[in-house]
Amino acid sequence: MPFATTNPATGKVEKEFPAHTPEQVHALLGRAVAAFANYKTTTFGERSLHLITAAELLEAEVPDIARILTTEMGKTFAAAKGEVSKCAFGLRWFADNAEALLADEPIKTAAAESYVHYQPLGPVLAVMPWNFPLWQVIRFAAPALMLGNVGLLKHASNVPQTALALEDLFRRAGLPEGVFTNLFVESKDIADLIQDPRIAAVTLTGSERAGMSVGSAAGHAIKRSVLELGGSDPFIVTPSADLEASVRTAITARVQNNGQSCIAAKRFIVVGDVADEFEARFIEGMDALVVGDPFDPATDIGPIVTEAQRDELVGQVEAARRQGATVHAGAKVPDGDGWWFPPTVLSGITMYMPVAQEEIFGPVAMVLAVPDLDAAIEAANATSFGLASSVWTDDDDEIARCIEEIEAGAVFVNAMVASTPELPFGGIKRSGYGRELSELGLKEFANAKTVWIN
Repeated sequence: MPFATTNPATGKVEKEFPAHTPEQVHALLGRAVAAFANYKTTTFGERSLHLITAAELLEAEVPDIARILTTEMGKTFAAAKGEVSKCAFGLRWFADNAEALLADEPIKTAAAESYVHYQPLGPVLAVMPWNFPLWQVIRFAAPALMLGNVGLLKHASNVPQTALALEDLFRRAGLPEGVFTNLFVESKDIADLIQDPRIAAVTLTGSERAGMSVGSAAGHAIKRSVLELGGSDPFIVTPSADLEASVRTAITARVQNNGQSCIAAKRFIVVGDVADEFEARFIEGMDALVVGDPFDPATDIGPIVTEAQRDELVGQVEAARRQGATVHAGAKVPDGDGWWFPPTVLSGITMYMPVAQEEIFGPVAMVLAVPDLDAAIEAANATSFGLASSVWTDDDDEIARCIEEIEAGAVFVNAMVASTPELPFGGIKRSGYGRELSELGLKEFANAKTVWIN
């Protein structure tokens, strides 16, 4: 079966689901098109009520839904509960703000009256990943649904119960049949699905390879697309920074979601004479983290999502060791069931090493010591990625330089990178294009219609 819940803590398959047949997919697409014809005529108030109801359902069922997330992808139960609550907040934010953000925008021209009028495009296909299996979908669905689009979800094959829970959530929130639909289709069929004229646009969060495939298919079909791809986010620490706060946050920033986050800090670039002390404290803190049962409140890091992902981590660390990096803490795969990898720190890293150019999806951190801020910014930009960045400094000039010169979709100063509905989320370079969340994300799948009246 291509869609299965395999518990990463045990390696055991717990539930399997069959793929939809071509006939079923055809019928579901037809249902979505029919639903859009009616849904696009609903009012913002009607759509808002559905999203608020969905938020209330999530808030009432936090432990039950969080248990699915932990079982399917291994994040700690505490992190899973936080993700469910964040989704409820996201739904409420778009429910409360979409109407004002999508209001007609008057533009002064030679016309008697001219303005921009925003309208939905139609069925939007969302190809979503396993690492934040609820939040990634909500941050697409909430703005799309408030705009009046309808959603078709092709979720990662290892989180099928989450996909079904999302479909059920919107059904119970009162959305008409066909407005939000789960599709159990395999990855190999996505490109053909994008070509279907009933699909109006596509959004993907995933790997570079997936982004190339989806972006190419969307371009061939002349359809709008948004790609949120990988990242190798820099975390710069300067001598003026609060060292204790930067170390403490650095640890959390690296191991959040078991280290499996596109916006997790991955390269820790430390400037000047604070490098040795930062590295020593950072290694000590990483080594003290507890790896274990994700349902145990004492656990800091749960299992890696799949055996293949865990083996890739092993290969990346061993390759770095062979190329001259020093491996601190962890790095040894424990015996027993499940797919575990302990928190690990690599020092002696140079930007010429392949590991410094790759995305490491797990609790493995790289520490780079550099002489000054010029070298720090150069190192930060020396990858093909450009998703987000974190900068730790109390110097106003350094802050201004980092904001201006770091090549990324976000710069967080003296804070850990995070996503929130109020601000746009997305990257540049090979981290993708387009934006999710905020007003920008709300308008990604809109027809910005120019109106000129004489």
